[in-house]
Amino acid sequence: MAVYFDRRVEAPDSSDVPTLLTWHLALPVLAVSSTNSNSGGNVDIYLQQGEHVESCHVERPQQPTVLRWHPTKPVLALGWENGEVLLLTHPYGDQTVLPSTHTAYITVLEWSSSGSRLVTGDQAGVLAVWKVDARGKLQGNHLVKNEYNKRLTCCIFRPPSPGDDVAMLARASVSGDESALDKFSWKGPPLKSGPQEGLTFYVSTADGKVHSVDDNCKTNTLLSVEGAVKKLYYLEKREALVVITESLMLSQYTLGPVGEAQEFMTVKLSSKIGQNVDIVWTNNGFLITATGEHVVRLWDLERGDNFILALDENLGFEKGEVMNCVSYCPAKDILAAGTSHGRIAMWRMAMQSGSCKSNNQVQWKLQTPTEVEGNIIQLQWGSSLNLLAANNSNTVLILSEHVMSAHYSQQVATMQLSPTQLSITQFDTGTHLALQADMHITGVCVTKDVLAVWSGKQVIVYELSGTVFHHTGSFPCDSHIVVIHDKNLYAVETNKVQIYTPQGTVKQLLTFSKSEGNPVLLSVCQSYLVVGTDTGHVRVYDLSRREAKAHCNAKNLVDQIANMGALRSVKCNANGSQLSILISQVNGRPDHKVYFYDIEMDTVTHFDFFTGRPSSGVSQSEESERQQFQTTDLCGRCPVSHFWDESEPRLFVCETVQISSESSSAGCFDLTDVSVVTLFCTQEHGLLLQDCYSKPPGLQALLALDVPYYYFTCKPGEKASEISPNQTDQPKGSASTFPHMVSRRVLRDFVGLETCDKATRDAMLNFSFYLTIGDMDEAFKSIKFIKSKAVWENMAQMCVKTRRLDVARVCLGNMGNARAAKALREAEAEPEPEARVAMLAIQLGMLEDAEMLYKSCQRYDLLNNFYQASGQWQQALDTAEKYDRIHLRTTYYNYAKYLESTGNKSRALTYYEKSDTHRVEVPRMLQDDTSSLEIYVTKMKDKNIFKWWAQYLESQSDMDSALLYYKHAQDYLSLVRVHCYMGNIQEASEIANDTGDRAASYHLARHYESHDDIKQAVHFYTRAQAYNNAIRLCKEYGLDDQLMKLALLSNPEDMMEAACYFEEKGTHMAKAVSLYHKAGHVSKALELAFATQQFSELESMAEALNETSDPTLLARCSDFFITHSHYDKAVDLLVAAKKYHQALELCVTHNLTITEELAERMTATDSKDLPDEARKELLERIADCCMRQGNYHLATKKYTHAGNKSKAMKALLKSGDTEKIIFFANISRQKELFIMAANYLQSLDWQNDPEILKTIICFYTKGRAPNLLAGFYEACAQVEIDDYQNYEKALDALTEASKCVSKAKDSNEKQKAKMTELQRKISLIKKFIHAQKLYEDDASEALQLCEALLEDPELDPAVRIGDVFSFLVEHSCQHGNFQAAYRKLEELQRRLPSQNVRYYISPASLQAIQKEVGLPPSLEDGSDHKDIVKEEDEVEEDLNIS
Repeated sequence: MAVYFDRRVEAPDSSDVPTLLTWHLALPVLAVSSTNSNSGGNVDIYLQQGEHVESCHVERPQQPTVLRWHPTKPVLALGWENGEVLLLTHPYGDQTVLPSTHTAYITVLEWSSSGSRLVTGDQAGVLAVWKVDARGKLQGNHLVKNEYNKRLTCCIFRPPSPGDDVAMLARASVSGDESALDKFSWKGPPLKSGPQEGLTFYVSTADGKVHSVDDNCKTNTLLSVEGAVKKLYYLEKREALVVITESLMLSQYTLGPVGEAQEFMTVKLSSKIGQNVDIVWTNNGFLITATGEHVVRLWDLERGDNFILALDENLGFEKGEVMNCVSYCPAKDILAAGTSHGRIAMWRMAMQSGSCKSNNQVQWKLQTPTEVEGNIIQLQWGSSLNLLAANNSNTVLILSEHVMSAHYSQQVATMQLSPTQLSITQFDTGTHLALQADMHITGVCVTKDVLAVWSGKQVIVYELSGTVFHHTGSFPCDSHIVVIHDKNLYAVETNKVQIYTPQGTVKQLLTFSKSEGNPVLLSVCQSYLVVGTDTGHVRVYDLSRREAKAHCNAKNLVDQIANMGALRSVKCNANGSQLSILISQVNGRPDHKVYFYDIEMDTVTHFDFFTGRPSSGVSQSEESERQQFQTTDLCGRCPVSHFWDESEPRLFVCETVQISSESSSAGCFDLTDVSVVTLFCTQEHGLLLQDCYSKPPGLQALLALDVPYYYFTCKPGEKASEISPNQTDQPKGSASTFPHMVSRRVLRDFVGLETCDKATRDAMLNFSFYLTIGDMDEAFKSIKFIKSKAVWENMAQMCVKTRRLDVARVCLGNMGNARAAKALREAEAEPEPEARVAMLAIQLGMLEDAEMLYKSCQRYDLLNNFYQASGQWQQALDTAEKYDRIHLRTTYYNYAKYLESTGNKSRALTYYEKSDTHRVEVPRMLQDDTSSLEIYVTKMKDKNIFKWWAQYLESQSDMDSALLYYKHAQDYLSLVRVHCYMGNIQEASEIANDTGDRAASYHLARHYESHDDIKQAVHFYTRAQAYNNAIRLCKEYGLDDQLMKLALLSNPEDMMEAACYFEEKGTHMAKAVSLYHKAGHVSKALELAFATQQFSELESMAEALNETSDPTLLARCSDFFITHSHYDKAVDLLVAAKKYHQALELCVTHNLTITEELAERMTATDSKDLPDEARKELLERIADCCMRQGNYHLATKKYTHAGNKSKAMKALLKSGDTEKIIFFANISRQKELFIMAANYLQSLDWQNDPEILKTIICFYTKGRAPNLLAGFYEACAQVEIDDYQNYEKALDALTEASKCVSKAKDSNEKQKAKMTELQRKISLIKKFIHAQKLYEDDASEALQLCEALLEDPELDPAVRIGDVFSFLVEHSCQHGNFQAAYRKLEELQRRLPSQNVRYYISPASLQAIQKEVGLPPSLEDGSDHKDIVKEEDEVEEDLNIS
């Protein structure tokens, strides 16, 4: 808790009424101007404590008008009403008067952002710009002087454009950001290493104009408004200029790059007429005005929102109190307002949880006011210390924030209530005391006998005797911290710690070297003093003797802790073995770790509250599940205070707050989310989490740990008993005039043992420690002699945390809680351990733990039951709707029952409907309220409810209404029943006929039967599908026509009964046969059909016979059909009777076509019915029959099934299906089949189909028939010669044939002769081809070769003689030797008398020979040619036909 101490400035006698005040931005110096009716005006400078700086006193006969501090240097610019401008330097008081430029009242003084420019302006409209060096010294005359001829009212500098953060760009470049890397390259504009000073400024005049002055001091009119300008502000985020006039008209203008301004918003600010208006502008876009009213008005210019802040009388403000002035502190986000009754109201700006200021609404919380005297007319925050100056027209007060001091030791707690008042509580005696000091208290320390307070300049010591404080002594001391041990006081000074007596006598000095630094932190625990220095050193002293002795050497923590800036707090445990340390980092941010220094081991470990994990050097118990630090509870936090227990050296407590990020500063702490974490710290086991809980909202801060209590300071205005009634204990006998400022909370393990003795307390501490490390045996040993029921209950509650059900059973036995033991035993049936532990928690009243356990094991059904049993119906409904939907309707039903029991029938009705039980439950619930029930029935329009209501009306003999609601319910049975009861038989018949309702028809049929209307009874029995009743009536009354129809509609039993009836009657045998057949008694039907010669019925029954029928019946039926020449039906029956050979003989004898279905039926039998050999024989016979019938594909299939693939291929060859032939050959992969397929393919047009040609070669190759393949190659060669005269391809084919013959395995004489013949043909063809090729180069040699070939008697058919002669004739014709050509032609004719010579000789050559020498006689008539042509035509015709 923080309060504000006010100090009046030490004003000189010449300063009378203060008028102006201003703080330096960084230094704690305040400038105040005042007026004196005798001497004129004064300006004085004061320090932080209000001390007057005499060297800086300025006095003039004129009044000062404007005060402005240099932004960085201690230089104050003063403006006077005669136009004088003076620069005053602190602390030396140097005065520099600016050259005479102004002659009128100074109205404007403004420094640039870095202080290199100073703008001065007066009432006459004269504006001057001055240059100031880096030391704050004026440089020469003014740079420029402008005259605007109107009073200057305001001036602001435009902020510089933000520069680039070089360090951030470097990190981004290393991480791969190309845009950041480009800024370091030579491309683009030069890098701006930081913010540049903005020298452009805006100045306003009384006529409403705003002028812009650029960096070169050139001015131009920017904009104009109506009325004098009162304030100018610049909104950086929007680059907008805000203008406020004397009439409080607010306008916003966007500023362009070339000096133009565009208005985008104008609004009138609210104000009180006749009052001065104080306007404050904040950096985050708030415009705050105080207009002498009881409210402060705020405008959020960024979002366009506006709201007011009012005073609260509950906090001490008075009715009619108004606010005159406001000031805002951006460092603390505090808005201060001075009131007419001498109070300073403060609002702290709080952000919503998890939000940031840039995009969320803020909340302003009013604080307790600070009271000063007089009417406050001016407030201003300032300096780096965030001091507040207040002007009440009589004097100036400086207010500094002070955190209320508090201390606890040896069962005595003290808390500061005001700057001079303390509250003291003695917990051992239950007394509550108050102390009023004679000075402002900045610190306090207390023991059971001594109380010391200090102000930073003086220490006062009091001795407590009973309930009275005696002043023991006081002495001057500048120490900011004092601690007490055994009536000795310890205070810090430069490089030493001084030990004082209560009267101020120095008993001993504890000196520190220069390297160890100056002591800044002190803490005492038991008889150990720990000292922390400003250089990061710590030292522990033993105070148990007469003089303090060093307990250990000085430890430099800077070497042990990375990124350490300074020590924040150092505490020692009770035996001096451990130190706990909080530090600040180098950047000034609080570290989120707590460091522990083990003095004996000389090691430093830590616990990181941001990650929720201890350092790697801290050992953890693997046996205890509780020692797994829960990151959900501890992560994302930062420690703010820490304490050791005063007597237990292992027990440590730390107060932590939530932080948003690892780099969060102290101002970003979420003080509403504070957790208290208790740890055991030992050398053997390291850090062990003992407890962690959220601090109750009514408590302020942790003050101390003294088993069995935590001690907290309370928030102002709240009582400890209201904070935690079950866990807080207040001292008895407290006076009502003093607030209870200290509260205590029992440690979790000591609930119920608050007043136990030391032995029990030590035993419980050991129990808690061993339970924490998971050593249950030692934990039992610690408390086995404790007979307290509360102890065992506490241990049982610990078993919920540790989930040790075995220990819990022992605890429940010692507690005598039989009901809990029984429930725990029953819960052992649950498979999840958490569910069993949750039952234990429920029995112990730990409902929150039970809820958490059920959630952790996701047993939402049990969680739902838990919520219902504990009366948490809304949570039960939510759980059922989201996670336990299988029990959703049950939950709705139970909740409806609960609501009904509480009398809330309207809501119960709703949940009965949701549970889908409203049809029964709602009528039951409303049965005593018939009017409401009738309204509900009418509204719901539910058939079941209509039926229930109709039954109720019927029971009340209201038949007409009952009929109406039965009709709404569509309950046709009830309608017919009531109509029959009322005698409305016709209406009942219409309902039964129209609706077809079986129950209604049955009831009506029974009614007709009882009244002997048999025809109608049979009709409605039929509509009710009660065929047995209808058949019964038909038999009794001889209705044979209807009997057959009804029997066919009924079940087999009724059919049999009707068939027997017809058979006994002997008149309708066909119907009897048909009914026997329909009823499934085929044998009986057939016997009766044969006996009575019912051939038509016999045929219809035969169609229903199959393999499952009686073979004898099948045989009799087949004989019957053979006799009557129905062979196809006979075959089907023979096949069904598995007489396949007879069926096949019948097919062959009578030429019945064997279909694929019939063939499958003949052969699709089990091996038990037909052996494999017989089945193969049958398959071949079927295939043979199919071959005779021309069904080659089916024959192929059956031959294949029989395993005779050769016959299957022959059948396929007969079918001529080339594709299937090729497929079957490839599938079968047999040589014979490959050869057969290849032989077949040679019969096709393989000359013009390359695929067939390839397939033939492939099949001969796969069939391993080289001779056949050679013959095929010879045929190919002959085709090439005869058809295309292509001897080269023929040569290739013969070569392949030769290779095939050579591969033949049997080399007999025939093979050799074949090979010789092939070689001879190849030789002759090669010679002819050589002659053809040689003709181009050596024609004579080629001709000789041809002549030689003609002389070979075996030339033909290897080389056709005609082709050789054609070669010679063509040569002669080409050389004009037609006589030689003629002779060769005659020779050809002689050697081939039976052939047409024209086939070999080209027509052109023949025409040339005929023209020159004529043709031989045999060629002149052309008879041969005609015969050849005719023969060729016949060949073509044959080819086309084929």
